[in-house]
Amino acid sequence: MQNLTGYNSAMVTTASTTASPTSSPKVSFKAQMLLAREDAIIQAVNRLLADKGFDAMTVDQVAADVGIAKASLYKHFPSKEDLAAAAMVSVMQRAQAFLDTLPAEASAIEKLRTVVQWTMGLKLAGEMPSLPSQNSSLRTALMGNKAYMDGLMDVSDRLGAWIEAAQAQGDINPKLPAIAVLYTFYARACDPVLEFLKMSELHSHEEIIALVMSTCFDGLNARPA
Repeated sequence: MQNLTGYNSAMVTTASTTASPTSSPKVSFKAQMLLAREDAIIQAVNRLLADKGFDAMTVDQVAADVGIAKASLYKHFPSKEDLAAAAMVSVMQRAQAFLDTLPAEASAIEKLRTVVQWTMGLKLAGEMPSLPSQNSSLRTALMGNKAYMDGLMDVSDRLGAWIEAAQAQGDINPKLPAIAVLYTFYARACDPVLEFLKMSELHSHEEIIALVMSTCFDGLNARPA
């Protein structure tokens, strides 16, 4: 997954410190290495969550994947729930960065279609964490994580505004509650149909995305030619 966590921030800070005497103090080499390790942990968690899911992932697997002792892992993240929460913060940061790239002149429905396509692309590439819909300990960790909740609210607010605009423009059924449409779009990030079609080996990733996009946005009713 694209690095959107602290290591990039540390490198940016270091560069700006060199350029300007009024910038923040230079980040130490040790601090940079710790941030780099934390980023490696988060990337490993993302891969394991995408491949195995939260229930099957173990802390031992994460430590082995990164190549560190479990005790060292716990210095960064004290629990399996905290690991998953950190992965989801990374996902939200990546989503926010992607939303920032969408052209302002694009219509609301174009933006929504682009976001859903991007989300399904991540899923097919094995870069979208798979989390259980019901898990009290994980839910508690996520609800208590300010960075995750702030990111989730930001993404939801932006998508919600585009959904309402698309409804006003007649591109989405205005009778549907906007929250139901939002959750439908979020569900594409964990849609098993993507995996089923991928396993069939009958379609390319692009074709799979096009098929699911059609059912998501156009529905299953036949349209007159």
